[in-house]
Amino acid sequence: MAYIIDASSLIESKNRLYDFEVCPGFWDWLSQQNAAGAIYSIQKVKEELLKGKDDLAKWAKRQGPGFFLPHSDESTMSCMRHITDWVNRWDFKPEAKAEFLAGADPFLIAYAMAHKHTVVTDETLEPERKNKVKTPVVCHKFQVEWISLLAMLRQTGARFVLPPSPDAM
Repeated sequence: MAYIIDASSLIESKNRLYDFEVCPGFWDWLSQQNAAGAIYSIQKVKEELLKGKDDLAKWAKRQGPGFFLPHSDESTMSCMRHITDWVNRWDFKPEAKAEFLAGADPFLIAYAMAHKHTVVTDETLEPERKNKVKTPVVCHKFQVEWISLLAMLRQTGARFVLPPSPDAM
């Protein structure tokens, strides 16, 4: 089992607590965890990140091919068909369906479903919401595990600790 991280978690990390200048260790940690086989994303997420033309896009470009995995294998595409069918049948507004299905999230969920991984997203479970298809709602429907970024950091034992200052000794 590995973690598959969504674009919004990476974007929010860059914009908030884990800014590249303030917390470069977070980004190094993601790369290390990827090398250890624990954290991935998919190519479609990388495509979304590269539209930003910012530090996050530069970081995404520097990741080897093993971080952003291809998501067009047969089992993922089979899961994608199930997700697409369900979203189209459910009582979401047409524009919400179109926005969701055009993005990376359904592919991310399908990949996680096909390969038994856990989706990392900071979206919340709001099943009654009709104007936006939320990742946790789809994960819940298809019994795909999902957790928040902070929960993933806790589960993996991530620690971003400064070395002791010379004055403290």
